[in-house]
Amino acid sequence: MQTRPRLLVAALVAALLAVGAALVAPAGPASAASIPGMVLTSATATLPPELTPLATGKRITYVTTDVNGNLITATGLIMTPKTNKASRVAAWAHGTTGLADQCTPSTNQNVFWPEARTAIAALLGKGFTVAAPDYPGLGTSQSHPYLIGPSEARSIIDAVKAARNLDGYLSTSYVIDGHSQGGQGSLFANQMATAYDGNLVLKGSASIAPVSNAATLAPLIPGTPNQGYLVMGLYGLQTVDSSFSANSALAPTAKTKTSVLNTGCLNEILAAYQNLTASQLLVGGALPDSVIAKLDHWDSPAQTTPTAPILLIQGTADESVPAFLTEMLVDELHAYSQPVTYQEIDGATHDSAVIDSADTVATWLAGRF
Repeated sequence: MQTRPRLLVAALVAALLAVGAALVAPAGPASAASIPGMVLTSATATLPPELTPLATGKRITYVTTDVNGNLITATGLIMTPKTNKASRVAAWAHGTTGLADQCTPSTNQNVFWPEARTAIAALLGKGFTVAAPDYPGLGTSQSHPYLIGPSEARSIIDAVKAARNLDGYLSTSYVIDGHSQGGQGSLFANQMATAYDGNLVLKGSASIAPVSNAATLAPLIPGTPNQGYLVMGLYGLQTVDSSFSANSALAPTAKTKTSVLNTGCLNEILAAYQNLTASQLLVGGALPDSVIAKLDHWDSPAQTTPTAPILLIQGTADESVPAFLTEMLVDELHAYSQPVTYQEIDGATHDSAVIDSADTVATWLAGRF
């Protein structure tokens, strides 16, 4: 009669040890028992000095899904206001940082861009708890599906779920704020929300200088200083389309520089490719129509109906996402039923548009509640 209790105790101890091992395991594919938004690990995070007085931070690993619905692990930050905390939560979707693990904003403040700090500070000032995903593949074992909108969208929404799992005070209503790559992700998340976010309710999304209309944008890039973005975009496409290889499109000179994708982040990547001619970048000096169509499919928002109101911000002096592209996007979004507010900022660049509009965006998002 003494054996059974001992066996039960031993089994319980073994189960607890297994749980502990799972919580400290390196980020990789999530287990079958996981659900999107589940927090796997949580640790105190050191925030940039601009945000330290405003919030406490936690770096988390959490469960999300890839574009095929498979469970994967992602990382990010949860920032909680130190004063005037409300029950509302906002996702911050960052602009391009790079492809490699050292380009993860939650662990590398060198790519926690100044404009991101300003935007987040404005959100914290409105009482938002801010969920800031790194995006899949940044900080984990997977490759980063750069500019793949459905990938970004899932990690954005699941970061909000993770924030609520950490803090039961937060409501089911949420908003999204994003810039550039993250502005694109914000729009994709708006499209997917009702089909993906479960019991959450998206109240609105803001996008500053979002990537859009890839079929128009991509052919304009070869031979310009922005060629590094296109190289990253080709490697992003490769992660979701097994029939495509980035090397098949890149010219020999461009191929000699691809190591920078692993050793550097955005600024190093742009510098490596900025002076190449179009023929040095791409085979034949241009992208095949078939590749342009693939980029357009995966990278261009506004292909399906948004589910919540949208605020679009665009600088007129933006050289990375030209204003005419966002004007095209506005027309495309007006074909749907959701309200779209568009604001151009005269003379603002790709990054300064975020800083110049931070208070406007935070006020608009708070107004959704």
